[in-house]
Amino acid sequence: MRPDIHPAYPTAKIQCACGAVWETRSTGGDLHLDICSNCHPFFTGKQKLMDTQGRIDRFKKKYANPPSKSPKVVKAEAAAAAKAEKVAAAAKAAKAAKAAAKPAKEKKPKAEKDGEKAAKA
Repeated sequence: MRPDIHPAYPTAKIQCACGAVWETRSTGGDLHLDICSNCHPFFTGKQKLMDTQGRIDRFKKKYANPPSKSPKVVKAEAAAAAKAEKVAAAAKAAKAAKAAAKPAKEKKPKAEKDGEKAAKA
C-alpha cells in the first residue's frame, strides 16, 4: 500500500441533545445529534401508537367479528358437500364392482418368471 494516502482517524466525541456523550473514531471530527438511542421513544419503550381519526378503532371494529354467511351461501355449501359425498360413494361402489367382476390373477413365484424369460431368450 502507498503511504500517506489514508485520512486521519482520530477519536471523536458524539453529543446528543439529551446530554448523552460518548467517544468513537471518525474521519469527520466531533458530531452533534438531535436524538440518540438513549432518548428515542422506540428504544426507550415509551413509544405511543398514534391513532389518527380513529382508524385503528375502525379497523378493529370492522374485522373483530367475521361477517356471517347468508342463508343462500350456507345452503349452497351444504348441497355441494352432499354432492361430493354422493360422487365419492358412487366411485367407491364402481371400484368395488370392477374388482368383483375381474378374476384375480395368480402371481407366479419369481423363480418361475426367471425360468420363462430364460426359455424365451
